[in-house]
Amino acid sequence: MIRTIFDKKLIKFILVGLINTLLGSVIMFLLYNFTILNYWVSSALNYIFTSILSFFLNKYFTFAVKEWSVFMIAAFILTIAFSYFIAYGLSKPVMNYLLKDFPVNIRENSALFAGMCIFTILNYFGQRFIVFKEKKEILND
Repeated sequence: MIRTIFDKKLIKFILVGLINTLLGSVIMFLLYNFTILNYWVSSALNYIFTSILSFFLNKYFTFAVKEWSVFMIAAFILTIAFSYFIAYGLSKPVMNYLLKDFPVNIRENSALFAGMCIFTILNYFGQRFIVFKEKKEILND
């Protein structure tokens, strides 16, 4: 199991994640800090835009999946949504509690960063083992 998690696909996923994180961070933090958009809208727009990029990069580059299916697209959307709501739903109250003496913008920027980290972990497992799961060949004897 450990070898299944820590392999070349993880390295590729991290590279794709770095690209998405850079682009998404710019989108999210600019929207939050320089527009009237709040925590939820800024983080959601980040994930809407970068998830589209992520789907194609992970499908073709990271996991080298050629086929298309309704299940794959639905599973990808559900994985992103699940990872997003868990990550950002947990990080905001935790950072509000841990940083209760700090201004709201510090707490919410910290929550956005923590949410990115939690999201990445949850998203990797969902994409690796559900969305782009390798099909094992069944050998006929």
